[in-house]
Amino acid sequence: MTLTAATEAAMDRLAAALADERRALLDHDVELLMRSTGEKLAALRELEDAVPQGQAARLAELAEANRRNGALLARRRREVNWALRHLGRAESAPAYDAQGQAQQLHARRDLAVA
Repeated sequence: MTLTAATEAAMDRLAAALADERRALLDHDVELLMRSTGEKLAALRELEDAVPQGQAARLAELAEANRRNGALLARRRREVNWALRHLGRAESAPAYDAQGQAQQLHARRDLAVA
């Protein structure tokens, strides 16, 4: 089955957005990361409306690029959390307390003593 021009364009936009997202993660470019993530989500919404048939190989390639970006993003998050912990900043806990409030770790570390 052939792709419509709109579906093919959406797949091309998704591929470009994933490449930009990877570059943003590698270059620590927050503005490009936000822009490329928005473009990626817009392309995915278009593709949800018209799922491309007969494009399993290309879709698998795009899905793998997205997984690699997700792994890189997770690594960046761990690096940021590590740096925050060593600067005495708290991380958000993934749970809520009995009152429904997000719990937060309150670990302080003095960086210098006067």
